[in-house]
Amino acid sequence: MSSAKRVAVVTGASAGIGEATARALAAQGFHVVAVARRADRINALAADIGGTAVVADVTDGSAVDELASRLGRVDVLVNNAGGAKGLAPVADADLEHWRWMWETNVLGTLRVTRALLPKLIDSGDGLIVTVTSIAALETYDNGAGYTSAKHAQGALHRTLRGELLGKPVRLTEIAPGAVETEFSLVRFDGDKERADAVYQGITPLTAQDVAEVIGFVASRPSHVDLDQIVIRPRDQAPGSRFNRRAPQD
Repeated sequence: MSSAKRVAVVTGASAGIGEATARALAAQGFHVVAVARRADRINALAADIGGTAVVADVTDGSAVDELASRLGRVDVLVNNAGGAKGLAPVADADLEHWRWMWETNVLGTLRVTRALLPKLIDSGDGLIVTVTSIAALETYDNGAGYTSAKHAQGALHRTLRGELLGKPVRLTEIAPGAVETEFSLVRFDGDKERADAVYQGITPLTAQDVAEVIGFVASRPSHVDLDQIVIRPRDQAPGSRFNRRAPQD
């Protein structure tokens, strides 16, 4: 695939922050390559925004290599694919949950970034946005699997800032707090009641809130690097503290 437009690759684009970001960047004039596992969703998204859908799992090295081989240019990479599974203390850790979180959040980000980095450099004005989480900066009880994976993902991204110094690539880490998407539904294996309880009594961020910030980052001039942006809802403070309001009758 080649494009005369600037090209933005967004992973995890089938829903939530990824889908909203794809729409935001398309509205700014980028040709968006929407990457995700769910073909029906990204095909519909690509058709809607005039982009390109690529069905790929970031945990599959050959699929990531195939993605890179299809792209003639890459100006922006948004590493958004990731997620959490389970909420258990270390003593009861589910190794498969941990393995999935590390494969998706950490190694997935590594695979895609490594594969597309030459094209980002060749663009002459590349941008890598990695969506981590406040869990990349804090810890909370029962969340060691996710927080450790996000800490590692953040460390990977921040290390690149020094390694690419002098190269025409900017790097921005976006660390959201509570965003109401499919995140909690995935974490709790489809248990909607448990997922809904996460946001009970607060006004969480939306996917669009985060996507608008990513769009702002992408629209900055090439000499401006927004290193790290933490985004929380007003009802959330550090240390997993929330202002939860009682339900109204």
